[in-house]
Amino acid sequence: MKSKRKVMKCPYCGHTAVLRDASYVYGEKAIEEHLYVCSRYPECNAYVGVHKGTLIPKGTLANDDLRHKRIEAHKAFSKLWDEGIMSKKQAYHWLGYLFGLSFDQAHIGHFLEYRRDELIRACKKVLLNNRIAC
Repeated sequence: MKSKRKVMKCPYCGHTAVLRDASYVYGEKAIEEHLYVCSRYPECNAYVGVHKGTLIPKGTLANDDLRHKRIEAHKAFSKLWDEGIMSKKQAYHWLGYLFGLSFDQAHIGHFLEYRRDELIRACKKVLLNNRIAC
């Protein structure tokens, strides 16, 4: 396993996140290896997955609502390269430009509601300008 564990605080309750096997949250349905989970889980339902083969979190801890909203944003965003409008790398550069972020900072896993909503709006605009249904 590459990289050291990251010290994370839960943005909802302020408690420390702990690294757990994904089965701690997902049971037998776990497809990820590990998650950073709020130490108050399940009372505080905040967690985030890690990049495969590492202990690097995919973003910040998120509750159920924000996790689902990030999934919605990923679906809209990935349509840009799935539909051939731009390459995946171009899309991430566009995302960074859209929010004034560097390429390394342009990750939906770090977005809260405002950026997520703005990203979905911008993706829909690009798709419509290319005559692709949203």
